Amino acid sequence: MLALAGNSGNPVYDFFIGRELNPRVGTLDLKYFNELRPGIMSWVMLNVCFVIKQHHTYGQASNSMWLAVVPQICYCIDTLLFEYKVLTTMDITTDGFGWMLSFGDLTWVPAMYSLQARYLAFHPVHHSTTTTALIAILALGSFLVFRLSNNEKNAFRTNPSDPALSHLRFIATESGSKLLVSGWWGLARHINYTGDWVYGLAQCLATGFDTPMTYFFSAYFLVLLLHRNYRDECKCREKYKKDWDRYCESVPYMFIPYVL
Repeated sequence: MLALAGNSGNPVYDFFIGRELNPRVGTLDLKYFNELRPGIMSWVMLNVCFVIKQHHTYGQASNSMWLAVVPQICYCIDTLLFEYKVLTTMDITTDGFGWMLSFGDLTWVPAMYSLQARYLAFHPVHHSTTTTALIAILALGSFLVFRLSNNEKNAFRTNPSDPALSHLRFIATESGSKLLVSGWWGLARHINYTGDWVYGLAQCLATGFDTPMTYFFSAYFLVLLLHRNYRDECKCREKYKKDWDRYCESVPYMFIPYVL
């Protein structure tokens, strides 16, 4: 099966985006495998190495290092535990497996996402108890927003008739799909993106403010999520047509309830 975007006729662009949607070697789906396994595991391994490096050099691992590394490792574990849920994401359903995804999965994720730990391995930062607690609370709260909202969405997609979801209100569309307008998804149309981004920001805050390098992750991730949000909105508007207007009236905020 070929990806629609990766068959433009421009060989350079098609190589970048990927012509095949799910290239396989035997029964091995290369995109599904590379989407999580190599990059996520390498990210964890690099972080562990940076913790060991800091401890070896300075005799201890700073509280800032734990504030950066522990949430990232938890995120990686969570990603692998809920690996099956990636099947409904745009990367799997829409994008081809070209240079963009392969480079991102195998190189960009472990190299760029571990920048905070890499910096702290050579420039340890020691936070006060209050600052440590505030960053930890921000990380935990944002992670709960990300995980609980995604759980609710996936549960509703899997079985909207589940009695446990009977309290949720939705809009029935002409396409046959149902759009949630209550619960987490009644607060904002992309509330999971908000939790995901703030979670990453908390890890950047752990490194202090001596260098902008460690905030590259947060800036890049913001651009990534805004672009993905744009693609989501365009795709949904094309799919649901006037029903999407009804949905936007019911859920007017994109990311932050009552703000944005």
